Amino acid sequence: MDSSKYVRYTPEQVEALERVYNECPKPSSLRRQQLIRECPILSNIEPKQIKVWFQNRRCREKQRKEASRLQTVNRKLTAMNKLLMEENDRLQKQVSHLVYENGYMKQQLQTASVTTTDNNSCESVVVSGQHQQQQNPTPRHPQRDANNPAGLLTIAEETLAEFLSKATGTAVDWVQMIGMKPGPDSIGIVAVSRNCSGVAARACGLVSLEPTKVAEILKDRPSWYRDCRCIDVLSIIPTANGGTIELIYMQTYAPTTLAAARDFWTLRYTTSLEDGSLVICERSLTSSTGGPTGPPTTSFVRAEMLPSGFLIRPCDGGGSIIHIVDHVDLDVWSVPEVLRPLYESSKILAQKMTIAALRHIRQIAQETNGEIQYGGGRQPAVLRTFSQRLCRGFNDAVNGFVDDGWSLMGSDGVEDVTIMINSSPGKFFGSQYNTSMVPSFGGGVLCAKASMLLQSVPPALLVRFLREHRSEWADYGIDTYSAACLKPNPYTVPCARPSGFPSSQVILPLAHTVEHEEFLEVVRLEGQAFTPEDVALARDMYLLQLCSGIDENAVGACAQLVFAPIDESFADNAPLLPSGFRVIPLDSKPVMDGPGAARTLDLASTLEVGPGSNRSTGDGEPNSYNLRSVLTIAFQFTFENHLRDDVASMARQYVRSVVGSVQRVAMAIAPSRISPGLGPKSLPGSPEALTLARWICRSYRIHTGGELLRADSQSGDTLLEQLWNHSDAIMCCSLKTNASPVFTFANQAGLDMLETTLVALQDIMLDKILDEAGRKSLCTEFSKIMQQGFAHLPAGICVSSMGRPVSYEQAIVWKVVDDDNDDAANHCLGLMFVNWSFV
Repeated sequence: MDSSKYVRYTPEQVEALERVYNECPKPSSLRRQQLIRECPILSNIEPKQIKVWFQNRRCREKQRKEASRLQTVNRKLTAMNKLLMEENDRLQKQVSHLVYENGYMKQQLQTASVTTTDNNSCESVVVSGQHQQQQNPTPRHPQRDANNPAGLLTIAEETLAEFLSKATGTAVDWVQMIGMKPGPDSIGIVAVSRNCSGVAARACGLVSLEPTKVAEILKDRPSWYRDCRCIDVLSIIPTANGGTIELIYMQTYAPTTLAAARDFWTLRYTTSLEDGSLVICERSLTSSTGGPTGPPTTSFVRAEMLPSGFLIRPCDGGGSIIHIVDHVDLDVWSVPEVLRPLYESSKILAQKMTIAALRHIRQIAQETNGEIQYGGGRQPAVLRTFSQRLCRGFNDAVNGFVDDGWSLMGSDGVEDVTIMINSSPGKFFGSQYNTSMVPSFGGGVLCAKASMLLQSVPPALLVRFLREHRSEWADYGIDTYSAACLKPNPYTVPCARPSGFPSSQVILPLAHTVEHEEFLEVVRLEGQAFTPEDVALARDMYLLQLCSGIDENAVGACAQLVFAPIDESFADNAPLLPSGFRVIPLDSKPVMDGPGAARTLDLASTLEVGPGSNRSTGDGEPNSYNLRSVLTIAFQFTFENHLRDDVASMARQYVRSVVGSVQRVAMAIAPSRISPGLGPKSLPGSPEALTLARWICRSYRIHTGGELLRADSQSGDTLLEQLWNHSDAIMCCSLKTNASPVFTFANQAGLDMLETTLVALQDIMLDKILDEAGRKSLCTEFSKIMQQGFAHLPAGICVSSMGRPVSYEQAIVWKVVDDDNDDAANHCLGLMFVNWSFV
């Protein structure tokens, strides 16, 4: 039979071939021959034809999958196009409204000018101001009996109308957030409010989940809103139109130790629209809206939720289009002045609530569709629960609520570190913890915490550094004590040392969110013993760690590093006692009262700062490093009652040492070229540094014949200062047999290029920062360097310790020897990267 001849298969033959295809889509020649022998109905078909059938079948399957994928993409593009057209229509209406307002204001200003000139009166200006206030009116409703369903339904319908006017209309002046570009694979269209009461954010996006499932997820606010402490539905009232009205009391965590937490008393209305869309809208019940009075609390400040909610529209071909609006008034006047930008920022609200909700739904959708596969045999829901427990435990520690059992412990007279204790395991140890962590014969949990203001340090960069360079701030002995809470016999209380035992860390990824804004990982700390008495401490330990907000381009994002010791078993219900760092950016605002008006907060105390530390005058430039941010640190330890004071003393001393380390790190990684107002960085002015500077410059002159610095640099201090401030990255590497070169010194440009500090520099190896071409070039020139003393390497790319690519025009490598012996056996390599820049 000709192999090109068309063969018509019977249904029985097709069924037999399909059975094999489902088991093995690409059978071997032997398997095809075996198939013919086992199935007599295929005996009249040649093996070549069987082979062609399987080829065609695989081709059809591939085409079917591609067609399905293209249909999905097409549906997404169609839905996104519809969304963009609606957004364009809304923007056109907004432009028309603004043009009208602009003309009106011009007319009023002219009228005011004429009236002021003629009558020396400001009546017209007052009228103009009254009109301006009407752009964002606060509706006043007559007091009504809202304790009955009819009254509540009136409030609900008003809430629905106001929410829809914000979600799809022009009730709020929305401005698109920087970096949020619409597209089929983007998170959606995100905008923030401008010139409205309170702070507001809005998002529109597509998800591949049905509207009812989306509504179920969004109503479960604690699952996606990390600042939600609890939400209680106190009453559910069905409405005649098939909807429900719920009276809700919600408590939220305070993000720092410096202001009280907020709570909300709201009415939530769930209903359907005529076009089949689902709506979940919500607003606070106040004296102006009417309604029952909410529960009183003492530890919280009552905040107001203005009409907000979710509009969920079914999408053709499946999925949903979601509109999210969050609009709150957080009572900014009740917080310290330095923290008010945190409560006045629509960008922070967008990151913490609006975008968080959209990301969570997209994450669930991709997990449901099988698009995300995690290793280690862990289910996505279990890993997500670990992330939630770490965040919740850290928030509990930062806030220290009385009803959780926390109480304030007396200080040592210096109000920089707050110590709180919790001896009520019955209240405190819920789903996040485990009563086995507290000794049965008496004990509890102790938390040492502090907050401080940082100047000109990007939160993402700082948290990335703290994550990558744990040895820069952590004490291995303290880590060992923390890990001992998982064992029946804890170690004795250690003393916090200025520089604890160093330990190398290995980060093992567990999971990450769709857009890589959050990482869950296991950190293995590999201990090292330096003296016989330290042998007991030299053991590996494990931390479960959550890192989020390390994208430097995410405007208003909070960066966070939270970790808790775990044992090797890492059970799904493992007890967790989280500690960590949280860095929240403060939106910059113009300073109106001169250079002395800006104030900074250092460990909860308010201090005057000089002109160099003023707020920048721009609002929300994503790459502006002239920003301020609030850093909150909290560390938790278990204790036995008879050791409580010792643990408190250790914790207080340890947090102070961590604060000092973080301040040094912040100064070291602050982009000095962009923020000249911070003043000069401190020089490594030890005698060894002066000597090394002299060796570097002398060896460069001897081997290359040129001068590294100006010829008038004679004294050691001037030489070191010029080397330290040289624009090119200059560094030294150790050169030992059978060992990778390790950096031992770098000037300020070198530290900036490597994104590290002088202390952490010793953990970086040369072959880790050079790319493959750079390593090959160095190996090729190595013999020349040893014989002639120097070599030039071509332009290339290397990477910083944080993984960022760095380009350079040329690299010069030379042999550095001491003053007395040019052929000394003990030498190191000098390197200079010329005209480097981040890619």
